[in-house]
Amino acid sequence: METVHDLTTEQFNHIPAGFSNNIIWNLGHLVAAQQGVCYVRPGKALKVDKDIFEDYKPGTRPLNYVDSIGIDRIKGLAMETIEIFEKDCLANEFENYTPWTTRYGVELNNIKVATEFLFYHEGIHLGYIMALRKCLRK
Repeated sequence: METVHDLTTEQFNHIPAGFSNNIIWNLGHLVAAQQGVCYVRPGKALKVDKDIFEDYKPGTRPLNYVDSIGIDRIKGLAMETIEIFEKDCLANEFENYTPWTTRYGVELNNIKVATEFLFYHEGIHLGYIMALRKCLRK
């Protein structure tokens, strides 16, 4: 969160020319992607409200302006879902992970590989967040 801690609500929502999303969408997308890869694919219940998952899952774009309350909600979920996932892993909630292949051609056949893929995916979106941040007016 260090990368975005000092941004205004307007900066979180700004979509620069040449981009199709904004910083808050990228953060929400990271939450939704983790939920999809770790919970939906293996047939587990979401750990976030369905509206968050639906608004930020792969294939979506920013729909509405996200106010400061919504931004705080997404930032909180970005941290909370990691803690919940860690507890679920320790409780062996993912023993029967159903294998599948991502749209990037990566086969995820267990939760360990799925988690490693999420690190790759998060790196991509951190790059977008950093690029979007450079486009902000100072």
